[in-house]
Amino acid sequence: MANFETLAIRSQTERSQYCEHSVPVYLTSSFIFDDAEDMRASFAEEKEKNLYSRYSNPNTNEFVDKIVKMEGAESGYAFATGMAAIYSTFAALLNAGDHVVSCQSVFGATHTLFTKYLPKWNISTTYFKAGASYDVEKLIQPNTKILYLETPTNPAIEILDLEFFGKVAKKHNLILVVDNCFATPYLQQPIKFGADLVVHSATKLIDGQGRVLGGVCVGKADLIQEIYAFSRLAGPSLSAFNAWVLSKSLETLAVRVEKHCKNALKVAKFLEEHPNVDLVKYPFLPSHPNYNIAKKQMKAGGNIVAFEIKGGIDGGRKFLDKIKMCSLSANLGDTRTIVTHPASTTHSKLSDVERLEVGISPGLVRCSVGLENVKDIIEDLKQALESE
Repeated sequence: MANFETLAIRSQTERSQYCEHSVPVYLTSSFIFDDAEDMRASFAEEKEKNLYSRYSNPNTNEFVDKIVKMEGAESGYAFATGMAAIYSTFAALLNAGDHVVSCQSVFGATHTLFTKYLPKWNISTTYFKAGASYDVEKLIQPNTKILYLETPTNPAIEILDLEFFGKVAKKHNLILVVDNCFATPYLQQPIKFGADLVVHSATKLIDGQGRVLGGVCVGKADLIQEIYAFSRLAGPSLSAFNAWVLSKSLETLAVRVEKHCKNALKVAKFLEEHPNVDLVKYPFLPSHPNYNIAKKQMKAGGNIVAFEIKGGIDGGRKFLDKIKMCSLSANLGDTRTIVTHPASTTHSKLSDVERLEVGISPGLVRCSVGLENVKDIIEDLKQALESE
């Protein structure tokens, strides 16, 4: 069963004695043992057995197993949120005095982690600009341990060449960590290009319906073992119920993402031709500066469209106030189309200079294109752009 859609639907690893067709929810905090020897061997990790749901659970096991297969990874661990996955990955693998090289265009909370919290433990970060990735080797130091990036980036939709970064990481013996949230494993598998670890906020397109929070990290087994050992103690684990929801969501990921991408491309083409829009960024528009790279490493362009409205920050806020159907929310990857003004929301904690350096201009709008009829999406955007 090598095909993506079949793996998503038929990778059912847990069944009870009732032989259910759809996996049940295992709402239990702990598990029982046959006898003292069974309990001893289980805790000594001499056998694979669920001990406690902070460590593992049949529902989280199944969810992780699916993502591992979809990404072409060796192992994985599931977390309560995407940021829990990112933080735990760094906390597990980095020591005091280590150094990270990261793309400057990262999620706002990740940026805060790099600049405010990791320095408390004497862990430093050096940024490179997405458009100047060819300079990344100049930033590598003797104590550099991790090379980190996300592509497409949030929210400026810049594309980084995974093959290039895979080669850099291998050459310098670095751990390449890629946030694959915007693409999902359906559109892009960074491990094929040399990534060692892939992280996701499963809250986004993996769930796809704005219901639950979740995160996951998959990749090389030895690295995941370190992350698991840390997380088993720290406790950022995914709940069984959320894992069950996310595992079921994966069964429709391919068909959902296909429609998202088709709608998003039509929305991007509409915006590109509108007189009140100065700039549109979408990976599968030929006008995107990294269009050829996107075509090389992605199956389609994803569901996020970034565009610059004339009138700066006032123009952006006015546009949001005129929206009627689309939702105003900081989330993305929902069935519902969502519009966000990053400068005043998701990246508001960055300074004006920092936002401009990562491609967030005052009038930038991020549109997470949903699954509504695309004509209705475009009509709502059109009236908001043209309202006085």
